[in-house]
Amino acid sequence: MFDRDKCRGSGEEMAGRQEVIPTMTREQLRKGGKLALSRTLSLLEQNPQAVLPLLSDCYHHPIAQVLGITGPPGVGKSSLLAELIIRYRAQGRSVGIIAVDPSSKRSGGAFLGDRVRFTTDPDDQGVFIRSMAARERLGGLADQTIAAMILMRAVFDIVLIETVGVGQSETDVSAVSDTVVFCVQPGSGDSLQFMKAGIAEIPHIAVVTKADMGRVAERALADLRGALSLACEEERNWPVKVLSLSASEKQGIDGFISAVDAHYQWLCDNDKLAQQRHEQAVQWLREAIRELYGREGLSFVERRFATDDSDAGSGFLSLQHSPFDVLAELRLNLGFNWR
Repeated sequence: MFDRDKCRGSGEEMAGRQEVIPTMTREQLRKGGKLALSRTLSLLEQNPQAVLPLLSDCYHHPIAQVLGITGPPGVGKSSLLAELIIRYRAQGRSVGIIAVDPSSKRSGGAFLGDRVRFTTDPDDQGVFIRSMAARERLGGLADQTIAAMILMRAVFDIVLIETVGVGQSETDVSAVSDTVVFCVQPGSGDSLQFMKAGIAEIPHIAVVTKADMGRVAERALADLRGALSLACEEERNWPVKVLSLSASEKQGIDGFISAVDAHYQWLCDNDKLAQQRHEQAVQWLREAIRELYGREGLSFVERRFATDDSDAGSGFLSLQHSPFDVLAELRLNLGFNWR
């Protein structure tokens, strides 16, 4: 039987491990504004073990709709996000943003900064932006993107995740988003690359940016529709929406937001949202354990958390547990430390 209190550990155990467990609860995180979230994310990067109980609680109490935006470098992802922030705030919806940047080879930190990319009111507690360095990851996300999303998902109405510029196979964004948006730039050949790319299977909405370029944008839109017609949609039951917009000219943004909301509503109406999020958690947990603890770690989890739930995804993780519960159990029983 899984013991949640045991996973958290006693005060003496934690002191012996020289860890500082935050006293912040999920409710305190929600009411603490930008400062509380910023401090928690910093602690997550410095000492992930200390945040496991809070992460588990946030995992079970999601609020936000999570939107992942991906595409090649220079396609206009940041411009689109900047306009989305304005529109969502005008609707009274709070917004959390995770911007994954290329890494500095010297420091390992984010090469670009959120202050350069987005202009927001620093006094607006309804907008929070966090830059993360991709470092050695090749999937378009940073090491702590998923955990940061879990925290933000329990705080904001909307969470926007912008990946570092991706190519044909970097599809990690599908494991962290409710709705995936793939952006294509007119005249760049992106749609042709899209046709042979594994990334063709992940978007729910495909967007041609810089629609103000006229015929070139219209050709890109036609090419994109053709490329998506080759992708398998039978299992998804959601017809990928293909749109064009121009963030600089503020064209097509409202239609884009409507399409995003329509997909989220479709997930809710068809009881797919919880299932999709659970499958994402299973995928992320498997990869984390395999990378850090190998096959023995996977075998331990499969024995310890075996379940007969038909919706639990091959019996690896029950619906009652969060992936952070499992990491805490590994830590206590096998000396596993999530880094």
